[in-house]
Amino acid sequence: MFKLKWKYLGLATALLLTLLLAACGGGQEESPETGEGDGGNGSESEDQGESEGVTLGDKELELVYVEWDSEVASTNVIANVLRDQGYDVTITPIDNALMWQSVAQGEADGMVAAWLPGTHGDLYEQYKADLVDLGTNLKGAKIGLVVPEYMDATTIGDLTNFSDELDNKITGIEAGAGVVKAAEQSIEDYGLDGWEVQTSSSGAMATALGQAIDNEEPIVVTGWTPHWKFAKYDLKYLEDPEGSFGGEEEIKTMVRKGLEDDSPAAYQILDQFNWEAADMEEVMLAIQNGTSAEDAAAAWVEDNQDKVDEWVAGLE
Repeated sequence: MFKLKWKYLGLATALLLTLLLAACGGGQEESPETGEGDGGNGSESEDQGESEGVTLGDKELELVYVEWDSEVASTNVIANVLRDQGYDVTITPIDNALMWQSVAQGEADGMVAAWLPGTHGDLYEQYKADLVDLGTNLKGAKIGLVVPEYMDATTIGDLTNFSDELDNKITGIEAGAGVVKAAEQSIEDYGLDGWEVQTSSSGAMATALGQAIDNEEPIVVTGWTPHWKFAKYDLKYLEDPEGSFGGEEEIKTMVRKGLEDDSPAAYQILDQFNWEAADMEEVMLAIQNGTSAEDAAAAWVEDNQDKVDEWVAGLE
């Protein structure tokens, strides 16, 4: 994880050796035909590489992501596209705060997992000065409290009618996640005295939801869109007239400073990465149904080459 700092150390060492060799060799004349010293062949270094006109630059990339189903899908898809263009891509799952910190400090190259303005709003404010914001890669995201359609509840305030059945618990995901903080705020905003958010993980939340639905039992979970659960189950968001969860979210791409110079083609692909919620949900559902994340991403890329062509436009 976070190989970038060693990469820079290696580059600095190589530069020092080059300068020493140049000082010792001295006097080599350039060929007027090739612009190179004696023995040069005039071709570009194979290690530098090109993506049909835009230089690949440094081919080693690391993308980080929070291990939510949505971000597993998006990170594997964009990693697949970058690999097809000639990059050696490592993807690393880490927690929310470390994801932002690692990109801001240049220890990782980027992420396509920034939920704004609400979910990651505090982290964005903390690290935005040290990041390059490449803009939105998915619009129409949403967070809130989600229940099965069969529950007789319309708003968050209606949960008071289920206090005994739910034991005053909202089934959440990882502690510190934006949707968990918003759920905790909703407890205060709607006067849900004695209620709490039971934190776990996104996987554990999905398992609990599935078990409750199989038994037609009430359950309320912290939810977000896009997510495969909306394709698999009949669910609804509880209305939020107090605005505890804010408005519509979007998912943005953030990269480290210097990536455009170091890996120009990768920067351009990440800058042009943009898709729809239905695209993401297709990959997520395939993973949920047993396909590996890498294979699900590869299948989506193969079936949606027209969209992928937009992401790599200008490289030819």
